[in-house]
Amino acid sequence: MIKRVVKPLVRGIIKTSVGLTLEVRRAAIEAGEEIQDLTAEVAAEKLASSVGTRRVKADGDVTAQGATAG
Repeated sequence: MIKRVVKPLVRGIIKTSVGLTLEVRRAAIEAGEEIQDLTAEVAAEKLASSVGTRRVKADGDVTAQGATAG
């Protein structure tokens, strides 16, 4: 008799725990993706601001913007 009551109860607890675990995992993955996106955006902005005053020619020469390399 106890087995008929306890087994469904334990089964329900396990199903709920598994569902909760999957939701937490999904949320953690999404948060990680957001952090990666923000990191990439900041890195691109920093790179663009540091390169904004210089140009790289096809032969690899770096010149100040508006200047020409000999």
